[in-house]
Amino acid sequence: MLLAFLTLLGIIAVVALVGFLMLRKGPEIVQGQADVNEYRVSSKVPGRILAYRVKEGQGVKAGDTLALLEAPDVLAKLEQARAAEAAAQAQNAKAIKGARQEQIQAAYELWQKARAGVTIAEKSYKRVKNLYDQGVMSAQKLDEVTAQRDAALATEKAAKSQYDMAVNGAEREDKAAAAALVERAKGAVAEVQSYIAETYLIAQSDGEVSEIFPKVGELVGTGAPIMNVAMLDEMWVSFNVREDLLKGLTVGTEFEAYVPALDRDIRLKVYYMKDLGTYAAWKATKTTGQYDLKTFEVKASPLEEVEGLRPGMSVILEK
Repeated sequence: MLLAFLTLLGIIAVVALVGFLMLRKGPEIVQGQADVNEYRVSSKVPGRILAYRVKEGQGVKAGDTLALLEAPDVLAKLEQARAAEAAAQAQNAKAIKGARQEQIQAAYELWQKARAGVTIAEKSYKRVKNLYDQGVMSAQKLDEVTAQRDAALATEKAAKSQYDMAVNGAEREDKAAAAALVERAKGAVAEVQSYIAETYLIAQSDGEVSEIFPKVGELVGTGAPIMNVAMLDEMWVSFNVREDLLKGLTVGTEFEAYVPALDRDIRLKVYYMKDLGTYAAWKATKTTGQYDLKTFEVKASPLEEVEGLRPGMSVILEK
């Protein structure tokens, strides 16, 4: 009986020990994911995809040509703008040059004719004035000759003004207006040329082409995304951490995490922390629920470059 009792106690002790070891709470696992910043490549002008110069997964450098767009309507607008610029240049040249030589010569001849008329009118006036002073000519005749002389002088002044205007060319304001039209036309050409430059899609920074959306030959609208470029130099890891597991995780904290795909630990530093809001999963601390535990988004960046770490890889943090 004593042996059976001792055996039973031994069995109970073993079962209790195994149960204790099996039911003991293990470490909490927080799973995160590696991610990178991306920028979308798009164009200001609508067009058709003419060709791609890169493929998905290909590394690119800042300034590399990624794709070419075909935009014939923009080329047509460029021709219109250049024609308008040529017309404005011609108007400006005309304003600077002034009247043609034939017009200047004709104005000069009219002026000389008017001067001859003034000479004859002056002589006639003097003769009639002498006769009037001698009492031979009537006052009415003197008035007529005086009026003819004044009219000849006015005609000579008008002819002289026309000649001066032909020699001097356009007025200062007209020349300024013509020059302004030239600058306006140049601005229109530069604007269209900037649109043409947008048909060449250029990488803005180093990275890797992560995704290409339209196919060659498809139409794309203004601002439509054409491809994504991942900036692998800006790698970071995001964790969703319940607030009861946040102990030891603050902005500036350094910690180690395990990357299953690389089978190695990496060292990270927290640089961002924010609650996910009411839309995130909450957990009641008790069945009756005295308070709920919120979830926080924690972002951390590697302290050194991790070779082989790719966006989407899992990163495990034990708490």
